[in-house]
Amino acid sequence: MAVPSEESPEHHPTALEPATDPQENGAIQQSNDAVEAILEPVASDKDPKHEVPEPESLPSGSNDESSGQPELKKDEGSRTFTMRELLSGLKGDQGTSNNSTPVAADSASPLSEDSLYQNHAAMELINSVTGVDEEGRSRQKILTYAARRYASAIEKNSGDYDALYNWALESADNVDPDSASPSKDALLEEACKKYEEATRLCPTLHDAYYNWAIAISDRARMRGRTKEAEDLWKQATEYYGKAVQLNWNSPQALNNWGLALQELSAIVPAKEKHNIVKTAISKFRAAIQLQFDFHRAIYNLGTVLYGLAEDLLRIGGSVSHNDVSPNDLYSQCAVYIAAAHALKPNYSVYRSALRLVRSMLPLPYLKVGYLTAPPPGNPIAPHSDWKRTQFVLNHEGLYQLVPEPKTSRQSLSGKPVDAANSKNKAVKVDIPDIVSVSACADLTLPPGAGLSIDTVHGPVYLVADSWESLDGWLDAIRLVYTIFARGKSDVLAGVITG
Repeated sequence: MAVPSEESPEHHPTALEPATDPQENGAIQQSNDAVEAILEPVASDKDPKHEVPEPESLPSGSNDESSGQPELKKDEGSRTFTMRELLSGLKGDQGTSNNSTPVAADSASPLSEDSLYQNHAAMELINSVTGVDEEGRSRQKILTYAARRYASAIEKNSGDYDALYNWALESADNVDPDSASPSKDALLEEACKKYEEATRLCPTLHDAYYNWAIAISDRARMRGRTKEAEDLWKQATEYYGKAVQLNWNSPQALNNWGLALQELSAIVPAKEKHNIVKTAISKFRAAIQLQFDFHRAIYNLGTVLYGLAEDLLRIGGSVSHNDVSPNDLYSQCAVYIAAAHALKPNYSVYRSALRLVRSMLPLPYLKVGYLTAPPPGNPIAPHSDWKRTQFVLNHEGLYQLVPEPKTSRQSLSGKPVDAANSKNKAVKVDIPDIVSVSACADLTLPPGAGLSIDTVHGPVYLVADSWESLDGWLDAIRLVYTIFARGKSDVLAGVITG
């Protein structure tokens, strides 16, 4: 896929997919003459395990007794062990046994051989998934040791949902990402069963739903674009939804939910795709609204908009009368990718993608569009006095472009007085002056999608052409402010000014 040159802004690249974190697989493949983007989703990490710095300072049960949920009875096996504890236990095992069979590390609560290996099938899966190299053997030792400890906790307390959750998390987290063995899928399936049991015991355990969805997503990716993968992606979206319902303040879950929907949209029939993509856009946007500098969700929103533009371009128009044009979608896509790059300029994936879409920006601006504005100095003027004019947004602020009058009164010096006055009276919002940006609905505003920009000098009210257009303005202004607040305005300036 050739990089579109800046001299031909009308030309759009043929494909752009969600990109990955540079530390993950799916790197950009570069040639001498062009950049070919092989981009994969930027997924959020798994939730951290419940690590405890010192064994003697274990926290009490996390559930409120008034919640009506079972209270976890904590014991040594009902939590995730720190890496230090696992390695210490492994050293103890190696000191008392010269073979590969694990030996109980806790002599105070010895387990019978049958109970110690009550999940023998899972142990065999661990041995088959891990490799024969040193890293694989280390993974196997840690995974086997952790499995024995969690099995011990569950034997002592069959209702220990925290042990089930942590066991599942440990298993899924230690699956070799490069392994193509069928046992890898089987081990992920075993982890899913433990997540299922943990959520059955504690239906409000949102972390379990979140990581359960991640494990299901990993299984779906192994199946390509098949019916089985479609069913798994649908399950993943369901459990991400439950995780968000139980913990709405999770941009990571929203981001991954959007990615699962995006993957699902590539498999379902064409008639179902559009609505799924629209839902994915709403999840990415919700994630950004919770965390304005969440560059992964920002980037993923750009990629899904790009894909939607490509789809609309292929069918020759819009699916419904409310849809924006493909060119507008390309421009929106470029805004998000430019913002992600400004926030993380060292990410090669973002840099490469920016080269693909930079020509789609309305350079030397980040965003150009129309807003309805009141006459200068009178924000509550009659609706008939409000005028729809062009606005531009760059790294410095939001500015109204007021056309110069065709005829104007000449001053003694010969300068057009009215033109000068009109420029001075144009709406101008400097980014450092912004306090907040929000949608608003007020009877004093003309009908439409209201935009309120609160500044240190007072509020500025504008009206967008539609609520979809308003979303784009809100995101763009918030992103520019976030980039300014993070001290990266110079990076954004370099993007849009060249």
